[in-house]
Amino acid sequence: MNVDQFDFELPERLIAQSPLKERTASRLMALDKRTGAVRHLHFPDLLELLHPGDLLVMNDTKVLPARLYGWKADTGANAELLLLKDLGEGRWETLARPGKRLRSGTVLHFGDSKEEPLLEATVVAETEDGGRVVEFRYEGVFLEVLERLGTMPLPPYIKERLDDPNRYQTVYAKHPGSAAAPTAGLHFTEQFLDRVRERGVRTAPVTLHVGLGTFRPVSAETVEEHRMHEEYYEVPEATARLIRETRSAGGRVVAIGTTSARTLETAAARILSGEDDDLRGWTNIFIYPGYEFKLVDALLTNFHLPKSTLLMMISALAGRDNVLAAYREAVEREYRFFSFGDAMFIS
Repeated sequence: MNVDQFDFELPERLIAQSPLKERTASRLMALDKRTGAVRHLHFPDLLELLHPGDLLVMNDTKVLPARLYGWKADTGANAELLLLKDLGEGRWETLARPGKRLRSGTVLHFGDSKEEPLLEATVVAETEDGGRVVEFRYEGVFLEVLERLGTMPLPPYIKERLDDPNRYQTVYAKHPGSAAAPTAGLHFTEQFLDRVRERGVRTAPVTLHVGLGTFRPVSAETVEEHRMHEEYYEVPEATARLIRETRSAGGRVVAIGTTSARTLETAAARILSGEDDDLRGWTNIFIYPGYEFKLVDALLTNFHLPKSTLLMMISALAGRDNVLAAYREAVEREYRFFSFGDAMFIS
């Protein structure tokens, strides 16, 4: 399957460059995955699209202040790291700038003072895709040091500085570990979630720490040639039990975002077989047309970029022709695309 089959014309002005002031103020397109019919709504109308007995599954990962600005210990030249993946024992996979000058053995310092840096990183390896593995040295708790020194890793197309960094966190974010937000969840407020539960819809968490690979363009000519990055996931025992209860009672499993969907489909066989414990690990599942969903009945998601793996995933759920037709209509009606954009509910 050629990647060009997932292309469409997206005017740059439709890529949302800043969040709306109110989380629930976005527009909502409802797409019927069987017929391709669409309705044009607003996010609060999601309440009417959910049924009593449904289960909303939400990714409770928390975005790390993963961008670090520092300097080379030997020359004082500026350097930058973006943390991508915790490899354990103080080692992280990162994106580094200027990459060509940060070879193995290079020592970087971070902090308020060049005389007394609070954090040190040594480049210990280079990755196949041009990244760097670094080993950190510090005193105290790493996440506390990162909270002090790091900044929120906003996508490059976000031109406006956020007055409130929590605007790039979901209201249910709990477990630090992501380099990017699970953006479908950014539409929710605590009050709206209360209204969802009052309607008889239950909620349950999963965790998938989002890496930047989710948003990288597909460079292969065919879909089948593309290889996904790995991301760490966990499914709590209580969530696994709620999923089985929901399906037994005839309710729908509704994934909030593609990261929740990837987590559910990764663990689907084990959940359906009755396993509750130790549902965790690394996933590189790649979902594209031809894949049959095992757990996800409906999906809330944002609008994705042309030829992206995310567009391929929703095409697997609703059909490529249905999705591209809906996207053409979204462009005509000037929906806002990507992380701070509008929402789509596929059911």
